[in-house]
Amino acid sequence: MSTPSSEELQAQRSDFGLRLSNSMAKYGPLCIGIDPHRKLLTDWGYNVDAEGAELFAMCMLQAANGRAAAVKFQAPMFERYGSKGFEALERVLYAARQMGIITIVDCLHGGLSTTISAIADAYFKPGAPLLADAITLLPYYGARSLNNLIDDALANGRGVFVASLTSNPEGLSLQTAIRQHGEYKGRTVAYGIASTAQKHNIGIEGMGSVGLIIGATIGQWMNDSGMNLSQFTGPILSPGYGWQGAEAKDLKTVFKGTRGNVLVTVSRFIASHGPDISALSQATESIALDVRQALMDATSESIPTND
Repeated sequence: MSTPSSEELQAQRSDFGLRLSNSMAKYGPLCIGIDPHRKLLTDWGYNVDAEGAELFAMCMLQAANGRAAAVKFQAPMFERYGSKGFEALERVLYAARQMGIITIVDCLHGGLSTTISAIADAYFKPGAPLLADAITLLPYYGARSLNNLIDDALANGRGVFVASLTSNPEGLSLQTAIRQHGEYKGRTVAYGIASTAQKHNIGIEGMGSVGLIIGATIGQWMNDSGMNLSQFTGPILSPGYGWQGAEAKDLKTVFKGTRGNVLVTVSRFIASHGPDISALSQATESIALDVRQALMDATSESIPTND
């Protein structure tokens, strides 16, 4: 078996970013969150069990198909049902692959590098039971603890999203805390996470494959974080729009000057129109237009530079 050339290795490492960028160009910057909450399952008339979660997910996939750039599965909503829940997640991930939809599993894994190396076997490698295009990660064992797992993802043409500035208000004190040691001493925790993630995207033409999670509701924290998202070249996954309170003006505040690399997640607003596929599809198309326009406005507003 021949050793891959440097060009082939670079192509593998850029594969997810390229595929996601093409999908966003085709369908817009919307990611549909597939979160089978108990209340939603009840409202839809489904059982609150693994079968109900699977039926819910399949309907949401039909609404997403041809209307959204990606879908994001909330892993704990399936894990709650144990082995049957994992089986349901495997099947809906398979269905999404058959439809050609880019999949993100929101599992927020993190830990020591020796521990989380097994995650690649679950999500990234050929034949993985939960094969996905990308997963979400927590960097609070140290952002570098994720390096080996990120390398495994990139070597298999996959991607990751690392939590940096999340929507939960309790995260403010931690994520904007000033680092006392290390390479980013004097900078915020969020800044160090973003800068470490960006290193994996250096040398990649177009959008990289290592992304960030930046909540759409954190506009008032941006100055405190010291981050300039216009300089980040990987994808940015942004929850919080719609049901959680973020509006178009918030997208303009948080993502001013970005490079068309923001993927906005919407879940419950769309799901509230189910289980009718036609109504779900119409809600998806409506919110997709809103998100596209808001991000176009944000991108058109440049960030002042210090001359």
